[in-house]
Formats: sequence, C-alpha cells, structure tokens
Amino acid sequence: MVVGICTLAIHLPLSRSLKDKRQVLKSLKDRLRRHNVSVAEVDGQDVWQRAVLGIAAVAGSRAPLERLFESILAEVESSIPGDILQHDIDYV
Repeated sequence: MVVGICTLAIHLPLSRSLKDKRQVLKSLKDRLRRHNVSVAEVDGQDVWQRAVLGIAAVAGSRAPLERLFESILAEVESSIPGDILQHDIDYV
C-alpha cells in the first residue's frame, strides 16, 4: 500500500475577499473529489489571494498515484483563475 500526498500552493489574483477565495476553492475541491481523493485547505486560510491545498490518495503501488497526481495538476492548472506557485508530491 502506498499513500500519496500532494501539496499545492495556489495564487488567486482575482480574489478580492475571503468569500471570493472560498467560492473558487469549494468548486475546485468538489471537482478534485471526483478523482476519489481527500482534499483540504491546509494553510493560508486567512489570506485572500493564496491557498495551500493538501491532496491525499491511497493505492496498491506508486505508478497509479503518479498518473493520478499528473491528471490532478493538469485539471487544477486548467480550471483555476490563477497559478500554481508550487507543488510537492510525497509517497509513503
């Protein structure tokens, strides 16, 4: 069993309030949960234009997790009104 953890730092330049940011993140988290992963905002909760998401998944081996995180990164890049500042992927 392998656990994959992906951390995404996201910049949301169009967010003008925490409410704007929450709307974008709620939509994004709902879309990502279709991949059968756990998603949570793990840092930057009180900052309007920055969010850090933690995404976790479990699989029998590392290869499916690598493909899963590649597709998640592509989906996030295409669906958010902002940029991915940094992403880290760890496997346990």
